[in-house]
Amino acid sequence: MKRILLIGKLNSVVQEMNKFLSQFFHVQLCSENAGVLEGMLKIVNPDLVLVSLIGAYDIDTSIFFMLSDRYAQVPVLTIGTKEESSAFFKYYEESQFENLIRPVENTVILGAICRRLGLDGEAVKREASEGKNEETGRKRILVVDDNGTALRMMKAMLEEYYEVAVAVSGAQAMTSIGKKRPDLILLDYEMPVCDGKMTLEMIRADEEMKDIPVVFLTAINDRANIEAVLKLKPAGYFLKPPVKDRLLAEIDRILK
Repeated sequence: MKRILLIGKLNSVVQEMNKFLSQFFHVQLCSENAGVLEGMLKIVNPDLVLVSLIGAYDIDTSIFFMLSDRYAQVPVLTIGTKEESSAFFKYYEESQFENLIRPVENTVILGAICRRLGLDGEAVKREASEGKNEETGRKRILVVDDNGTALRMMKAMLEEYYEVAVAVSGAQAMTSIGKKRPDLILLDYEMPVCDGKMTLEMIRADEEMKDIPVVFLTAINDRANIEAVLKLKPAGYFLKPPVKDRLLAEIDRILK
């Protein structure tokens, strides 16, 4: 299944677009922040980047330069009104970039994505329909870590067995959980600004999220640190990097 990185503010338009496109592709949401985007591009390795231009005056134009300079092989599709799109006209001269004018139906967006990726739109729809009929009930795991290498390793370790989403910060994790509730969260304990403890407190403070099992990942192997982790009463904890077989067995135990 092709990978789409959807960049934009988390509003009703983006949420609806994400819900629709997730039937056909692996979709990962990302903010318009250039630093966050650069990290997500390395982790997700998308086949196509989709940019919502709602609130275009806030968008850091350096993300377009980054995409054209370092990821020229990745097609970029933007969606905005004529006014929103006007700030980015110079980029549309390059074949990498294409713009759709809002309002636009999600089916039109799907058609444009298929065209840019060289896919048969009808075949994509058929495969999605067949996939629904053969639903395997794969559980969703959210992995939260500020280290891109660790995220890539965890994603590769888990994606054969679970639907895997990633977040590079506690704030992004909360956004991801609100978008689509995971069945379990693997949470890095040592993160800057909003660490694992603070992120867990935010999760438990939310009535709709508080029952999601959280497993801590920590790189510090000393008694004081482990005791601090265990005081938070997580569903489990692992030293980084975790052993694959042990981690999978623990996740299976918790989810059952």
